[in-house]
Amino acid sequence: MVELKQAVKTYKDFQLSVDMNIPEGNITGIVGRNGAGKSTVIKAILGLINLDEGQVNVFGDDIKKIKPKDKAKLGVALAEGGFCVNFTVKDICKVLKNTYDDFDANAFMEECRKLDLPFDKKLSEFSTGMKAKIKVLIAISHNAKLLVLDEPTAGLDVVARNEVLDMLRVYMERKPDASILISSHISSDLEGICDDIYMIKDGKIIIHEDTDIILSKYAVLKVSSVVYDKLDKTYILKSKKQDYGFVCLTNEKQFYLENYPEIIIENGNIDDLIIMMTEGE
Repeated sequence: MVELKQAVKTYKDFQLSVDMNIPEGNITGIVGRNGAGKSTVIKAILGLINLDEGQVNVFGDDIKKIKPKDKAKLGVALAEGGFCVNFTVKDICKVLKNTYDDFDANAFMEECRKLDLPFDKKLSEFSTGMKAKIKVLIAISHNAKLLVLDEPTAGLDVVARNEVLDMLRVYMERKPDASILISSHISSDLEGICDDIYMIKDGKIIIHEDTDIILSKYAVLKVSSVVYDKLDKTYILKSKKQDYGFVCLTNEKQFYLENYPEIIIENGNIDDLIIMMTEGE
């Protein structure tokens, strides 16, 4: 569905250099701290920036040469940008109807009703949750084959986040051959929906794993300095000094469970990966 091959983009004080692959029928997450390169990756995939080196293929073709009919297969929700703030849901419906052949106006308005989105209120009067829901609804409204979503749940409470994520789950059930690329700094969102996760730091991919591998094989070890000195560090990815000793990230939890039953071993998650891989030694 998407392939970034040795994609390089250089700015004054930052360089993106990545390889990525998003297969058909996959929900892929991309995580990293602010400024790590998440938005630059998304812009590259959408053809919004020109690469210095490498290539981005979407639907098997160079994104710069993609045909208009294939562009219609893209559904996009960016953190910044969107429809004019003076538009209403009815205005948006008219634009989408005139833009996409596969847009179903009746279904769109019905979904807006289910999500309690007012038809005649301007977007500028929408709450943060309403704005997030209408962005995602617009992205999925025309049966896109690829959804690219940049921080779609940012700033939302738990209820609104679940509503947005449920929209994506239902969409993938209805279109199992579609794919989604989603960036988020809320790890629980990605853990609950993504098949695999890319972690980016300083413009480079530092981890790519299936989500179930992260949740089953990664762990955080908490040990004293004495134990740390004697610890087999073969499977330690990163370590960080603490007052009590060291906290360590491993991708071989079972090894340490079997060989060091006396130490504290906590199941890993995406937050642990971000913290340890960006701060650890």
